[in-house]
Amino acid sequence: MSQTAISPTREENYPEWYQQVVRASDLAENAPVRGCMVIKPWGWKIWENIQRYLDKKFKEVGSENAYFPLFIPVSFLEKEAKHVEGFAKECAVVTHHRLELNKEGKLVPKSPLEEPLIVRPTSETIIGESFAKWITSYRDLPLKINQWANVVRWEMRPRIFLRTAEFLWQEGHTVHATSEEALEMTLQMLDIYKNFGHDVLAIPFITGEKTESERFPGAVKTYTNEAMMQDKKALQGCTSHFLGQNFSKASNIRFRTATGEEEFGWTTSWGATTRLIGALIMTHSDDDGLILPPRIASAHMVILPVIHKEESRAAVLSYCHKLSEELKDQTYHGQNLEVIVDERDMRGGEKTWNWIKKGIPIRLEVGPRDIAEEKVCLMRRDEDPKKKHFIPRKEFIQNATAILDEIQKRIYERAVAFRDANIIKIDDKDQFYAFFIPKNPEKPEIHGGFAHTHWCGDPKIEEQVQKDLSVTIRCIPNEMEKEPGTCPFTGKPSAQRVLFAKAY
Repeated sequence: MSQTAISPTREENYPEWYQQVVRASDLAENAPVRGCMVIKPWGWKIWENIQRYLDKKFKEVGSENAYFPLFIPVSFLEKEAKHVEGFAKECAVVTHHRLELNKEGKLVPKSPLEEPLIVRPTSETIIGESFAKWITSYRDLPLKINQWANVVRWEMRPRIFLRTAEFLWQEGHTVHATSEEALEMTLQMLDIYKNFGHDVLAIPFITGEKTESERFPGAVKTYTNEAMMQDKKALQGCTSHFLGQNFSKASNIRFRTATGEEEFGWTTSWGATTRLIGALIMTHSDDDGLILPPRIASAHMVILPVIHKEESRAAVLSYCHKLSEELKDQTYHGQNLEVIVDERDMRGGEKTWNWIKKGIPIRLEVGPRDIAEEKVCLMRRDEDPKKKHFIPRKEFIQNATAILDEIQKRIYERAVAFRDANIIKIDDKDQFYAFFIPKNPEKPEIHGGFAHTHWCGDPKIEEQVQKDLSVTIRCIPNEMEKEPGTCPFTGKPSAQRVLFAKAY
């Protein structure tokens, strides 16, 4: 049995494997505050790359960035009943300001607030307050605003990047004159997220509409991008919501039409979070650590100087830095190549495995012999860690970006193949239950996947399946076949198959 850098392996204990990959890759760590995380520089660079790509796409469709308060008066949430009901259990509430020392020398809250403040779980209501002031006429529409911010949802079972009490996201909010325009915007944002997943994250999202029980609280329609992780569970990626006039009526967002009539606006909201980093980890990584697709990677390559004798140090380092500068002059999908020269005083093997675990796409070893032969030793993170390619230096520089694209493509195709192999058509209730029940409950193995199954639309079936199996309908898929059939749970007609899965 071969030794792996991460223990336990995915097969042995997937949840613990995930935690070990996060730790070994130096992405993040648990914060002193329960349920919160410290995102370290290697993880933060991924989030910066996510921001860079999405921010550009948002602006291309006319959205502008703004910022709204962290604190939301509780009365604002009360304006939209379904909304407050959906978030009530997750809200963090500020009830006092000012601290004072008590007799025991401990700091205690002193002055109650006139009205409790909710620490932002989402911003529809507070943004709606501003939109109601900004919009008076059809000439003010469409209004498209995005904010990059943190939010708080009090999580009982936290896990870094996947579920934390505080996390980072962007939330877009738009107002339109008609429902058709708002729905078009909702679907346009869904496509932006999907293309981002496919092209940049190398995650093959499946897009579709959520059922009523899975909708964003207060939305008319919720659309999602669902991904399959390597334990065959689903993870919800970015979502886009058609809110109809629900929030406009709650926040009194009105406009005068061209004919002078007064109407409520039609609104949307859409968002992506740091959960995408968790999706990256679980979609691509292996038992040696993190694997980062080049287009989202914190850095594209690392140069590892090989110095056996002290007298060769200066020449080798000089050569490595020159090579680094030549590579940095190249652009890769709109940004300069990120190249690191690792000069740390560490054993070669330890340094190499450090970068393998961090998931950097390309490692280059350069020693005196490589310099003499004008070659580099290339190792790719999408291949066996021991596999080496000796390439002429000039040839590598000319083909560096093409090699990165090759790695990106291979990582994506591997994820597609895994997903497609684990989406199963099921037309029998007993087979459906057997698919999601582990053979040995005492030692649950990785099992299941996505069940592509007919459903008659009865929400009671959703409730029962979730109660029995902890399985939910992830989405009514947009791009998969829509042939009518029979619901295996009720025997009633079904318009099309949906995707059932266990999920994070």
